[in-house]
Amino acid sequence: MTGNRPSRHVVRRRRRRLWSGVLALVGLVLLVIGLTVADGVAAWIEIVVAAVLLVVAYVVQAIARRETLYRRDDDGR
Repeated sequence: MTGNRPSRHVVRRRRRRLWSGVLALVGLVLLVIGLTVADGVAAWIEIVVAAVLLVVAYVVQAIARRETLYRRDDDGR
């Protein structure tokens, strides 16, 4: 880290965690709407899309965590 700027790894991890949160929030909203408000085919479509978004959010978060755990230091130690 040079000065007050975070390294690009930190920025990338934060961005992935942010997208993971956004995807999870949208997935949960769609799930609630699909289970409570929507009827018929629209409800099933919303539930399936919500499930896919929640799985994608989990995968993005897992990738961000894996990069944090297994990232090598830049100084060669």
